[in-house]
Amino acid sequence: MIKECNRDNMRILGIDPGTAKTGYGIIDDINDTYDLVNFGCITTEAGVPLEARLHEIAHDLEEIIKKFKPDYAAIEELFFSKNTKTALAVAHARGVIIQKLNENDISIYSYNPMKIKLALCNDGKAKKPQIQKMVQILLNLNTIPSPDDAADALAIAICHGNCIKNQSLYAYS
Repeated sequence: MIKECNRDNMRILGIDPGTAKTGYGIIDDINDTYDLVNFGCITTEAGVPLEARLHEIAHDLEEIIKKFKPDYAAIEELFFSKNTKTALAVAHARGVIIQKLNENDISIYSYNPMKIKLALCNDGKAKKPQIQKMVQILLNLNTIPSPDDAADALAIAICHGNCIKNQSLYAYS
């Protein structure tokens, strides 16, 4: 079920999926102004079986959802990787994340990397430093958020806010 978006006031959880690090960023979009709520990474230990890492991601995401109560979630789509093993592991993480969001009745919007770059920089081929700088500017921060995974998650959340305003959504839920 997809909730109708309240364009004047919404809390958005952006997620950059991964198995070692899953970046998350939470923003409030209030009357076309973005305010930073929180950001960080869910990290899992190297060498631990994938099943245990996926459990950790699900557990930590549940805690983030309970604490910050997002209205919507935006998650990066997978892009094809040369390393099939890594791509499959990230796909598993993304599936666990989507399931956890669904369990909490959070509408999920999915964006590919080019769409995120377009929404932030008006350039589908923007480089990472450009995107990070736009995140800093749009959230009125003194520094670029770190680590990169968290900055990427904030970019995904901002992308969703911008796309809502432009009515160009990709959604499944």
